[in-house]
Amino acid sequence: MKIAVLGTGVVGRTLAGKLVESGHDVVLGSRSATNEAAVGWAAEAGPRARAATFFDAAAEGEVVINATPGAVSLDVLAAASTLNLAGKVLIDVANPLDHSAGFPPSLSISNTDSLAETIQRAFPTARVVKALNTMRADVMVAPDRLAGGDHDVFMAGDDSEAKDVVAGLLREFGWRPRHIRDLGPLEAARGMEMWLPLWLRIFLKQGDRVFNIKVVSDQE
Repeated sequence: MKIAVLGTGVVGRTLAGKLVESGHDVVLGSRSATNEAAVGWAAEAGPRARAATFFDAAAEGEVVINATPGAVSLDVLAAASTLNLAGKVLIDVANPLDHSAGFPPSLSISNTDSLAETIQRAFPTARVVKALNTMRADVMVAPDRLAGGDHDVFMAGDDSEAKDVVAGLLREFGWRPRHIRDLGPLEAARGMEMWLPLWLRIFLKQGDRVFNIKVVSDQE
């Protein structure tokens, strides 16, 4: 597939690199086609990779990944254009973190709403799926590096076909089908995003050690 990754931070570059390794053509989008991080990534990633503006990346991508900071996601997606997002699977990896009061950040959206739902309302013709927001970037693309891959990734969305596309990409990343947990409709993104305050507290307590969630049930 042709996949647009919006955002040139660690998450965006990590996801884009893994997608190229998996055989996809990837456009890394930023505000400028000459963005240093995006151009440098594309030069290293090879012929299947290139840098472009948010608008051009979204226009080319069959699937679009929002890997921008949650505070700017709506502005970035507006720059990508409603027209370019229409009918496409939009994977939202972002979290609505509010850094205005320092670290650790709080959530700017929570409880009765989520960033993913806000994005879906703003871009109603996109097919939004929340996924991969509950872990750090290196775990997203290499689950086997932690506990032999015996841990979980979650997704939520209102479009079953869009979730099938996302599940396929997750399997390419190395996630085992039984660890890809579909939480149901997009409103489940509220819980996924509200995991972040606890994630940050665990991170602060144990430092830069890799960790993730595993759901243990007496039915398994």
